[in-house]
Amino acid sequence: MMKQEDIKEKVDLYLKNREHKKRYASFDYCFNYFKTSDINKDLEKSCLVLATYLASWGMFRGSSFLLQEKSLAHFIPTIQYINKLKNDRPEIWDIDVHNYNDQNINTILDIYKEIQERFTENHTHLTLVTKILLGVFGFIPAFDRNFRSTFSRFFIDDKNCGFTKVDKNSLKYIKIFYEENKEQIDDLSNKIYTIDFFDGKSTQTHYPKSKIIDMYGFQKGIEIELQKKNKFQP
Repeated sequence: MMKQEDIKEKVDLYLKNREHKKRYASFDYCFNYFKTSDINKDLEKSCLVLATYLASWGMFRGSSFLLQEKSLAHFIPTIQYINKLKNDRPEIWDIDVHNYNDQNINTILDIYKEIQERFTENHTHLTLVTKILLGVFGFIPAFDRNFRSTFSRFFIDDKNCGFTKVDKNSLKYIKIFYEENKEQIDDLSNKIYTIDFFDGKSTQTHYPKSKIIDMYGFQKGIEIELQKKNKFQP
């Protein structure tokens, strides 16, 4: 069940919408920025980069608390926390699904909790915080509806893992999925580079393996959700 033959196919479909001026490139610009920039040098720009990335992935839609309640200044404590990690623990940017050991999993869970407390207050946080972790660190897929639709089916026999929360169990299963599909995921990660914001050309930064898994789950989830919708239409 874990071995999937359509990973490249789904990722290629996703990448059709990743061009210099298209929405899906927002991940590239966010990830490049936080990986390489002095994010405390221009705090307002850092807040704007993260906010624009989140907005492009629907985190400011409708009744979301970011749209209804918050200004850009709400992002400052989160940016300051990320900057502290960058100064004190730059090795965090080396964490990816291939090295999900106990120490790195605990680091991910700690960062999740810290950003949740600073950023979401008492609001729903699963999709929002995992979007931040993906865009800034690249070490975890975003647990949005499409991703959950895909991966909850892979692990349907375990009722404790519907990917409705970020915990050791969910990260363990992502690692299992990676190991079962390592050849495809590694190959795609090695071949796909982020896009440069200024000229639209490829950088020297590879897509993280977690982002490959994210793209696969997202793209396949779109198809699953569409099938559900068509099934219940008269």
